[in-house]
Amino acid sequence: MDLENQKRVKAYSEEHGGENLVVLLGAAEAEAAGLAAETVTGGDPTFAGPLAGVQLGLRVYHVVEEAFKNEIEFEIYDEQIGMMEMVLDVEEIASEMTEIRKEFCKY
Repeated sequence: MDLENQKRVKAYSEEHGGENLVVLLGAAEAEAAGLAAETVTGGDPTFAGPLAGVQLGLRVYHVVEEAFKNEIEFEIYDEQIGMMEMVLDVEEIASEMTEIRKEFCKY
């Protein structure tokens, strides 16, 4: 997650409270999604950005996870994400996200 997005997430968390935020990711690989998820939950693991050492514990999901998919109208999801879902390793992404939430999420 780039430094500008880290800054935005931190500011939104401070302004609205972490319990009121959900971060949605769309990275194409599980490792990239996991790194971004860890950044907004446990802090920037590279210790380079505004979230270095800051454990926000935010709820975080990838757009191909069932928990998110079930909240969206099928037609909209299919139009916007359906093609992506067919080429990604959805199980690997979901597994990575689940592990990050178990370890770092507060909400």
